[in-house]
Amino acid sequence: MPLALFALTLSAFAIGTTEFVIVGLIPTIAEQLQVSLPSAGLLVSLYALGVAIGAPVLTALTGKLPRKWLLVGLMALFTAGNLLAWQAPGYESLIIARILTGLAHGVFFSVGSTIATGLVAKEKAASAIAIMFSGLTVALVTGVPLGTWIGQQFGWRETFLVVSLLGIVAMVGSLLLIPNNLPKGAASSIREQLVVLTKKPLLLVYAKTALGYGGAFTAFTFLAPILQQVSGFGANAVSLILLVYGVSVAVGNIWGGKLADKMGPLPALKLLFAGLALVLLTLTFTAPHPVLAVLTVLVWGAFAFGNVPGLQVLVVKQAEIHTPNAVDVASGLNIAAFNVGIALGSVVGGFVVEHLGLMHTPWIGALIVLLAYGLTHLSEASERRGARPAIA
Repeated sequence: MPLALFALTLSAFAIGTTEFVIVGLIPTIAEQLQVSLPSAGLLVSLYALGVAIGAPVLTALTGKLPRKWLLVGLMALFTAGNLLAWQAPGYESLIIARILTGLAHGVFFSVGSTIATGLVAKEKAASAIAIMFSGLTVALVTGVPLGTWIGQQFGWRETFLVVSLLGIVAMVGSLLLIPNNLPKGAASSIREQLVVLTKKPLLLVYAKTALGYGGAFTAFTFLAPILQQVSGFGANAVSLILLVYGVSVAVGNIWGGKLADKMGPLPALKLLFAGLALVLLTLTFTAPHPVLAVLTVLVWGAFAFGNVPGLQVLVVKQAEIHTPNAVDVASGLNIAAFNVGIALGSVVGGFVVEHLGLMHTPWIGALIVLLAYGLTHLSEASERRGARPAIA
């Protein structure tokens, strides 16, 4: 695999840390800023909203910029957003900082996905995306538990200061490792970009992405309160459990990439969505039992990000067929779909917590993931019907 992939992975690690560390800090932020758990959960939703806006819009606007310097600029914006969060005087300014950071996130992963697939042979596309996204999983293994611990010990502001330093390291890594001769994104008119939203195969991918992550984040946003209030773990133990979860995610991400390369994206996604729904449903019953809760979280991690490579390689393949002049934009819209799902899942989770209680989030999340499974099944059936005339 080309060295440039590891530069992408380094940036993904920094971005993944700032995106997901907030989950472990929600109880701490709620207490220190004197806001409710659902209000603190909005910091997840609004970050995701920044990604959802930034991915398609800014990806389209930056299509003609040199890829290397675009990536360096994105990491500079990312670092600035985290420095603002470090110095945020209150809840409202923290929201602004999160949205700003999310804008950089969206463009990075949409552009990074197309760069990653362009650096390798087509049969290695899913594995290349898995390597880039492994930065997210390594962040879950190390950055999120460490950031959560820093926030609990020294305050949540110090967590964002540390993440800012990660952003600087990632920016330097992009300067040193990303080649200067990367091709620019394909120029596309506004009309060609809007065509992406008229193609049924692409819309189905976006719907699967949003529902799969919406269901997962209905419960994941409130995982720390569940572990503390239902399972009975202390704050320090939650950091260790997030470490276990992150290790499992790292394994699951690579497994998901290999599964998509071997089986094809759609069969792999069916398996992964079904497994994710089952795990979320299981958590409803195992959460009150500490040992079983940890085991369930461990299995959850294996399925949580395993579908990322399949979804990203699927959207790139569909875009190459249906919108060849707007592949970056199509990829950016899928990053937006990930984060629309995260935003909606967090909002739904907050509503459930407020009106039903914490332990209704897992089974409701499972039902949402099953919708993604159903759409994947429909896509596979449609693909088979389309293949028959071609074979004949």
